Amino acid sequence: MTFGEKVRQARIAMDLSQSDLAEKTGISERSLYTYEQTGTMPRMGNVKKIAEALCVSVGYLMDEEENDTSKDIDKDIFLANVKNEYGVRGAKEASDVLNRASALFAGGELDEEAKDIFFQSIMEVYLESKAEARSKFAPRQRKSRKKKD
Repeated sequence: MTFGEKVRQARIAMDLSQSDLAEKTGISERSLYTYEQTGTMPRMGNVKKIAEALCVSVGYLMDEEENDTSKDIDKDIFLANVKNEYGVRGAKEASDVLNRASALFAGGELDEEAKDIFFQSIMEVYLESKAEARSKFAPRQRKSRKKKD
């Protein structure tokens, strides 16, 4: 898969238009169109901006041999959202949960659709658990509990 195809696939997976991506990266729509349509490789600074905006690695975009699946893009988007909401520690924790869960399928017989459903469920449960924990154990509440003790 070429650079342009990967950019387009990741952009669509994130439900972004070329205009949206241009706004997020500061790269002109015309340039993004050229990258997607011709596979022209931008300067490294622009590659980094695109990768960050699309929640994929620079290596994935640059390496024509590396074929990231939509599941991996979904995982990257999920981890980026967790990082924005819960910080680096939360993203690492979520990544660890997903990696441990994927070990369950090593050599397994489940088809890709069943695995995707499982991982979507894991991601939803993780986010719900984090939100509930945040509401119960917010720093303000911890401080008020310490004062009572």
